[in-house]
Amino acid sequence: MTIRNPANLSRSWKGRFLVDTGATESVVPASALAEIGVEPRRQREYELADGSRQQFSIATAELEVMGEIVGGTVVFGPDEAEPLLGCTALESAGLEVDPRNQTLKRLPAIPLKAGRPVADA
Repeated sequence: MTIRNPANLSRSWKGRFLVDTGATESVVPASALAEIGVEPRRQREYELADGSRQQFSIATAELEVMGEIVGGTVVFGPDEAEPLLGCTALESAGLEVDPRNQTLKRLPAIPLKAGRPVADA
């Protein structure tokens, strides 16, 4: 997967990401984001797999996976943590997990349906 600085697309970082269907956002080592000039925009609290909660810095970046390019929130993760591809980016790219083969596959079409509005934005 490739992460790009949206303010300067020539600045990018490539890495292997674990697809985590339990994670909403994508986690990238903070040092990799700093290397390409992506700066934290704010802090957000996340619940970790063990149930604990922790604050992390976040920003927006361009993510490329399997030739699909999407913009999304990236979490500034610990440098020793494995990069994670979360559900938001996965779904935005029109990809889904094939659990039988443990691979990613393209959706035939990305759902774009009007549902019932929950609240006005």
